[in-house]
Amino acid sequence: MKKITTLLIICIAAFFQYCSSSKKASKPVYIPMNYITNVQPTILANCSPCHIPPKGFKLALNTYDAAKTNIDDVIRRINLTPGERDFMPFKHNKLNDSIINVFVRWKADGMLEK
Repeated sequence: MKKITTLLIICIAAFFQYCSSSKKASKPVYIPMNYITNVQPTILANCSPCHIPPKGFKLALNTYDAAKTNIDDVIRRINLTPGERDFMPFKHNKLNDSIINVFVRWKADGMLEK
């Protein structure tokens, strides 16, 4: 009986050794938004064909420089309510918050290209 009790105590001790709360969980790494990975695909998916040459007939937003130069106006216009003057995307539903957040975070992160 003494052997079983000793073995049981050793097993319980080994179990709790690996359940220790002293191990720190790794913090999530913040990855800043950049044009190539985040903004360009968002523009292609939501702003074409109107803002993508050669078929685009509005302000071109197909380059890093164009997107960077016009980011304040883009953010202002996509945050408007449908029906308001200058609302984008024209004749479409309002973009969802996660898509709008791509542009907002990109600006906040310093408008990195890559």
